[in-house]
Amino acid sequence: MTETTPLLAPKPLYLQVAELVRQRIYQRELQSGDWIDEMKLAEEFGISRTPLREALKVLAAEGLVTMKPRRGAYVTETSEKDMRDVYHLLALLESDAAATVAQQASDTQLQQLHALHQSLCAAVDDANRFFQINEAFHLQLLTLCDNRFLLQTVTDLRKVMKLNRHQSLFKQGRTQDSLQEHEALMQQLLARNAQGSRQAMLTHFSNGLQAAKMS
Repeated sequence: MTETTPLLAPKPLYLQVAELVRQRIYQRELQSGDWIDEMKLAEEFGISRTPLREALKVLAAEGLVTMKPRRGAYVTETSEKDMRDVYHLLALLESDAAATVAQQASDTQLQQLHALHQSLCAAVDDANRFFQINEAFHLQLLTLCDNRFLLQTVTDLRKVMKLNRHQSLFKQGRTQDSLQEHEALMQQLLARNAQGSRQAMLTHFSNGLQAAKMS
């Protein structure tokens, strides 16, 4: 019998802990401004405070938590200006990605993106599922753009945006409006209209920012 080497090494403990805390932030179990009780979390996770502190450094680098010397860490509070800045950058980057995909994606790739859009349509009455598929759609579009630097930058910015974004989708009518914006974008992508795709994505983010401000 020969030994087999695992294809994927398990994530280091501190990264697993970072994901657990990240999800608590996204799910509002830890809300903006909340101080993180390191002792309580370490006890709950059954770990020492060392991997927890390393996890908090990861989340601080993502902008999700803010660390204060000798005081600990708290969930980052985002001002209206912060959200405007994040949405502004995302609009520029993702609209550029949409224009690139309209020009360069294969027919098969565009059909795969369209299939995600159809799943989004089917989830319009389920805000949680709509949110998940919406994230997958944007990630797939960015992947098709085939620019790893753009993808990493947008991924980091979206982590900050999610401090507010999920709640904005629960705003009455926002899922329908977002779906219509996706429909307009998808039409431009399928028509391979680069400028139309760029503008559709810019409109999508502009409307998303207004919803986030009002949520």
